[in-house]
Amino acid sequence: MDRGWIKDAGHRYGAHWAAMVWAATWLLIAGTAWSADAPFSTRTFRPGERLTFVLKWTIIPAGEAVLEVLPQEHMAGIDAYHFVLTARSNAFVDAFYMVRDRIDSWADSAMRQSLLYRKKQHEGNTRRDITVSFDWEDMTVQYINHGEVREPIPITAGTFDPLSIFYWSRSANLVVGGRLQRSVTDGKKHVLGVADVVRRETVTVPAGTFDTFLIEPDLAHVGGVFEKSPDAKIQLWVSADYRRLPVKLKSKVIVGSFSGELVSLTGTGPLPSGNDSEE
Repeated sequence: MDRGWIKDAGHRYGAHWAAMVWAATWLLIAGTAWSADAPFSTRTFRPGERLTFVLKWTIIPAGEAVLEVLPQEHMAGIDAYHFVLTARSNAFVDAFYMVRDRIDSWADSAMRQSLLYRKKQHEGNTRRDITVSFDWEDMTVQYINHGEVREPIPITAGTFDPLSIFYWSRSANLVVGGRLQRSVTDGKKHVLGVADVVRRETVTVPAGTFDTFLIEPDLAHVGGVFEKSPDAKIQLWVSADYRRLPVKLKSKVIVGSFSGELVSLTGTGPLPSGNDSEE
């Protein structure tokens, strides 16, 4: 096999995997449309939930991502949810661009705000060990990577990190034609995420057929490969039932297209009898 092609594919895959991480971030932002004190419904998820996705670069199987809700914890005197996102490339992609990422996020049990965010990133030659600490007394957040500490930046009430905001978003009352927004931070910047609920669609993925809402986030604040792609787009399909399951994700940037599809789910709770969607 042409090693030059493999190297080029590795660089393209690496750029697009980074795009996929941003896509996941804005995917998670997409469902938020409430004030900081809006009521939160715990029926949408619970500890023990595990969602597994197959990832593809164009038509090439690239790896797997898993979203999990771990048992509740007690953090600094506060009851907290613990969420985990792991992503790993498959054996074929490992040969030229290995990916082993893990993100941990903690939010208060009332889902009003984030408490702590950690990201261990291994993508090709890139290694990051990131901690983002929230100080709600000072209304600031601080980013640390491999012990290198940045100056704290100000945040607003009800701000979430890129992972926990997804779980908050699942309590949204989505309406076609609606516009959604919520504050989010990765520790380096604090932005208002905005997304549009485009339409209802029936989507079939390996995990089954779902009635879904199609959501498209605004990419104005997203850098990297999205910033360099004039026609960049991210699309997220979430189930229209009360669980608001992420069913399918698709991103389009200058280096090609990347997709994720739900292949298995456990611990998600039963559907209401005789009602598998919301009108």
